Amino acid sequence: MFEIVFLGTSASAPSIHRGLSATAILAGEHRFLIDCGEGTQRQILRSGIGFKRLNRILLTHGHLDHILGLGGLMSTFARWESIEQVEIWGGKTTLDRVSTLLYGVVLDYERLPIAIHMYDLKPGPFAETRQFTVTAFPVTHRGPGCFGFSFEEKSHRPFLVEKAEALGVPVGPERGRLVSGESITLADGRVITPDMVLGELVPGVKFVYIGDVGRTDNLREFVQDANTLVIEATFLDSEAEQARQFGHLTARQAGELATECNVGSLILNHVSRRYREVDIISEARRYFHNAHVARDLDHFVTRRGKPVEKVTPQPAWMYEPEAESTDGK
Repeated sequence: MFEIVFLGTSASAPSIHRGLSATAILAGEHRFLIDCGEGTQRQILRSGIGFKRLNRILLTHGHLDHILGLGGLMSTFARWESIEQVEIWGGKTTLDRVSTLLYGVVLDYERLPIAIHMYDLKPGPFAETRQFTVTAFPVTHRGPGCFGFSFEEKSHRPFLVEKAEALGVPVGPERGRLVSGESITLADGRVITPDMVLGELVPGVKFVYIGDVGRTDNLREFVQDANTLVIEATFLDSEAEQARQFGHLTARQAGELATECNVGSLILNHVSRRYREVDIISEARRYFHNAHVARDLDHFVTRRGKPVEKVTPQPAWMYEPEAESTDGK
């Protein structure tokens, strides 16, 4: 199970109701922050998740609407929070820009009480726990070093309690050894193998997060069979050519990708204030029925075998249409 907390869902510039790009991913005791647009630390406080253990930051790319909040966040960590170290993962050009921001502007003359580690992302797995792995994959936007992320729970074989009890396997460490793949010998000399008490292999949840991206043909292998896909929908199909010029997607393209790749649920992000939310979701659902538009502070849960579930819906009155924008980002 993965929890997704949207902290900022706007495209290019903040609007009245939407902050700049930032999303928290919660997986048990582990936490990740994907992107950190301006105002992210305040959104973290508003969301109620707090700063604790939110010290692994994954950056999709180095555009300012995705990284400017790092200055304030690192300053807060250095002064107020009990965080000893922070990991920042991104492409080389992204990290160069972040380094200039942090050490050339925000932290230049400070003796930091925390260690900031920056890691140059390469395609492939880069973080692993007992329950899941996190993989980076390249995406096409404007400039080099743009990445998407796949969070995948490890497959497992469920322990069949009734079979274990019928075989006389006692409750305790013996069952743990069977789950880990070891055979055990009972007091009466019988050997019990894992196959005797474990069920069929069950695949884990696959959750894919893609930030700004301008094409989908090179995403399919990474998106295929995802339980939940988060991806941008900055434009509507009526402005597809402008979307192509700026390296972004339309809601139609996002919906078509989800259908082609057998995705379970689709959540659209990076929303431009030039459009009404109802028009974005209507276009997406013409091509993929189980589509949602993320709002700031929305909290979703993605589980194995179930559609994504919104657990903290925001009231509709907060999202009346705003003034039309002509920005092209």
